[in-house]
Amino acid sequence: MHWIERDTGWAMSQDNVEIVRRSADAYSRGDLDGTLEDWAPDVVLDWSNSRGLDAGVYRGHDEIRAFMERFLAAFDEARVELLDDPTEVEAGLLVAENITYLRGRGGIQVQARSAWLITMRDGETTSLTLYHTKREALEAAGVSE
Repeated sequence: MHWIERDTGWAMSQDNVEIVRRSADAYSRGDLDGTLEDWAPDVVLDWSNSRGLDAGVYRGHDEIRAFMERFLAAFDEARVELLDDPTEVEAGLLVAENITYLRGRGGIQVQARSAWLITMRDGETTSLTLYHTKREALEAAGVSE
């Protein structure tokens, strides 16, 4: 495991950042197996803050896969771009700001900017919660910008 010293006096695992990157990259390729590879079997995806399709809370790989398949079926292309490296605000708790680029079946293109609050344990994602802004995600984590 690789550790990076932070100004806050604690260390962060570069492995957690890599896991988030790999998962986002796999999603952008439409590779749901790769997306879920490092997600715990009992992972919780909280998409209840979504203003778009299928807002709700999904538990476990089967529910999350079904949600992702429905979402991806609505678009010709869906690509996630992390705006920066995910920030580990405390051990195992990361914030990842991103933009999702979507192209609909009729060719219409849209962008959705959001931030995820991700909890990791033992090299696995145990929860991912969608927020509209990085500030909201940081507040939910108990951290101010």
